[in-house]
Amino acid sequence: MELAVPLIIALVLVFIAWKVLAGLAKTVVLVVLAATAAWFVFGTGGMA
Repeated sequence: MELAVPLIIALVLVFIAWKVLAGLAKTVVLVVLAATAAWFVFGTGGMA
């Protein structure tokens, strides 16, 4: 259950980036969001 909040936050940020940004900026932000989410889940032991 502790992963629900970061997941919801990540989805909201992806939605905002998708609607607001365009081109290279959108790509960079989405990659950063994906990397941050992966680090949080796998780097901090969120899957344990």
